[in-house]
Amino acid sequence: MAPLVAALEAQGWSVWWDPEITPGDEFDALIGAQLEAARVVVVVWSPASVDSRWVKGEARDAADRGVLVPVRFENARLPIDVRAIHTIDLDDWAGSRESAAFRALATALEGKLKRSAVKAAAPALKEKRPAVVVCVLPFANMSGDPEQAYFSDGITEDIITDLGKVSALSVVSRNTAFSLKSGAADVAQIARQTKASYVLVGSVRKSGARVRITAQLIGAANDSQVWGERYDRDLNDIFALQDEISKAIVAALKLTLLPEEKQALEQRGTTNPEAYKLYLMARQFWLLDNERNNEIVVRICNRVIEIDPNYAQAWATMALAQWNMFWRGDSGDDGERAAGTALRLDPQLADSHAAMGAAHRSKGRFQEGLLACQNALRLEPNSYVGNRIAGLCCLGLRRYDDAITYFELAAAGMESDFTAATFISQSYKAKGDTERMKSAARRALDRIEAVVGAEPGHSRAIGMGVAMLATLGEKERAKEWATRARLVDPENVNLHYNLACAMSSLGEIDLTLETLTDIAPRLSPGMMSWMESDADFDAIRGEPRFMALMEQVKVRFGHA
Repeated sequence: MAPLVAALEAQGWSVWWDPEITPGDEFDALIGAQLEAARVVVVVWSPASVDSRWVKGEARDAADRGVLVPVRFENARLPIDVRAIHTIDLDDWAGSRESAAFRALATALEGKLKRSAVKAAAPALKEKRPAVVVCVLPFANMSGDPEQAYFSDGITEDIITDLGKVSALSVVSRNTAFSLKSGAADVAQIARQTKASYVLVGSVRKSGARVRITAQLIGAANDSQVWGERYDRDLNDIFALQDEISKAIVAALKLTLLPEEKQALEQRGTTNPEAYKLYLMARQFWLLDNERNNEIVVRICNRVIEIDPNYAQAWATMALAQWNMFWRGDSGDDGERAAGTALRLDPQLADSHAAMGAAHRSKGRFQEGLLACQNALRLEPNSYVGNRIAGLCCLGLRRYDDAITYFELAAAGMESDFTAATFISQSYKAKGDTERMKSAARRALDRIEAVVGAEPGHSRAIGMGVAMLATLGEKERAKEWATRARLVDPENVNLHYNLACAMSSLGEIDLTLETLTDIAPRLSPGMMSWMESDADFDAIRGEPRFMALMEQVKVRFGHA
């Protein structure tokens, strides 16, 4: 505990902890008073504390008040009732304030403290009502066309983002809300699961230039409608309509918007409804994480920025797709120009910084990429893409503990993610932690199987599935998937690279080198740098054929 307290105090924070209780103090009264006064409560889970009913009680109280930030030491097994709360892993923390794990803790604390400061600025509001918890369920697509789901999902995400700008509200995360998408809408059950006081349900019907949105705010206590409305509007009114819905919810809950919150609700990345609609489509393709979608994303985003050249989010998303294409050798554009444009247009957009991090990573500049991602995470600590690319940069730097922290945050932030989940297993493999490597591989494979079940031609998922099957020792199934992968996407360099990694794990040295030899002429500079540090090939680094192959690739890029 003492090193953690010292590190937090070195950040400039005032910390109270149990050893400060003086002899004769009434323990319960003093601890209760300190907990009540604390703006943030850090609960430390250790093998000793997980068995303490006092610590469990303090954690539950802090969670109910929205001030809990839990951390874990010594591989402690978390109590069942707090496992759903994201816990920062400090198992291998060596006391450095520069480590990814401590930075993740610092970012979480800053977010809680910032929220506390906003509430303190409006004491009258705070006295009247504590933060109200709202869960926004994904709005149903009622357009009669499953392909229109991207639009209803985008509307939902924007409403979640808007309500999150209101300091008197605590909004259930996008990931948690969307994980409930396929389940039955039992409001009482959802409220219990998410600890929400209110649940917002709705539907979207888009037809041509018209859009109909229905929304109902339901009180969890008695399953009754608090507010409801149906809107039939022209698509050109979509931004005003989103503002209207958010403000109507705030009014129904008898809350008061602060001036800066009202202004924040009215800020949009674009004011052009056609650009917005197309951007939501591009974003859906990018989130599917199929490498063959990257060209589609770039094409759509190019059209978006023709309509609105100042749409920073479209530039950032295009940069991310370009990075992916450059990495696998399909394009000479690494996304750095588009990322730079996004940063110039909106330096406060986390995805702009993450996209720049991806561009650096694509050229093997892992340290620069990590710094850019850290800028993204200062703006948006739970950024999926920021955490995912930061993890990749740390993996390239062989900073495996930091990589695991970032990948865990990314996997937790996107239920459908399998890429970050796969790299968690690879990071544990590089550390020599076989038990955790296999556990992470099993979790990743569960996600991969769900993706491939829905989209049998998803080449990235299939390729990573081969690696996870190899990790789990399912050799025959891994080979079967590898055959399928080669037939599904024979020209995909990144896919074949992943297959080589899997074959190396299986001890198939000849097949590994054969696969790498085939793709060597098409490897990008970033992939060359990656291959130099990739722990999957550590077992064959001394193999003369591998050394000759590496020399050949370096000569091509003038690195010999």
